[in-house]
Amino acid sequence: MKKLSTAHARKTLTAVVAVFLFAGLGLLGYSLLAGGTPASAESPDRVHGRISEELEEKFHRSIPERIVETVRSPLRGSRAKTPEGKRLELTVPALDRVDRVPVYDAPESGYERALHDGLVHVRGTGFPWQDVANVYIAGHRVGYPGTRSNLVFWDLDKLEKGDEIFLTDADGTRYTYEVFEKRVISPDTVSIMRPTKGKNIVSLQTCTLPDYSHRLIVRGELKGEK
Repeated sequence: MKKLSTAHARKTLTAVVAVFLFAGLGLLGYSLLAGGTPASAESPDRVHGRISEELEEKFHRSIPERIVETVRSPLRGSRAKTPEGKRLELTVPALDRVDRVPVYDAPESGYERALHDGLVHVRGTGFPWQDVANVYIAGHRVGYPGTRSNLVFWDLDKLEKGDEIFLTDADGTRYTYEVFEKRVISPDTVSIMRPTKGKNIVSLQTCTLPDYSHRLIVRGELKGEK
């Protein structure tokens, strides 16, 4: 059997960690909706610590042995100059709460903090200025009161084909996407993060309601930039 290169193995781990980390995106929301400890009674750090322990246990129980898939970052070139930084902002006109919400390009160790403060760009996936990319962004369904994560993707299921999604990069370039697909997947569907041949797309992920057992994905295709 051909051995995986170090870089190949790292991308595989990145993909697996990302998917199973997001398996816990609904834990906070489940606690709040099911009558758990109110957010006001615990500091965010304590809540995050509790969630981390649950996620770690869930992670080790849930990794399928068959997963050998990777997320291949499309580095075939760019249509425009690469911006100074990788931070993005997301705006979805059809969703009142999603207006210039920060999207952080955080390392895996920083996902929890990024998800507390806004949205996270999954490492190993593309960026809008690349020729072929799947810009994969994840966020909480419920989130934390008083932060940009609060109910940020609560209404994500309301998006329909033709709705617009805007991403703005660090240099102010705005990329306009049009929704073409909405689907529900299982938490171990790693292939959803791969780029689509010949296309530049954005994928928005959150948890399904009411039990947070699956992932809701909304995808849009790039239609223009300015």
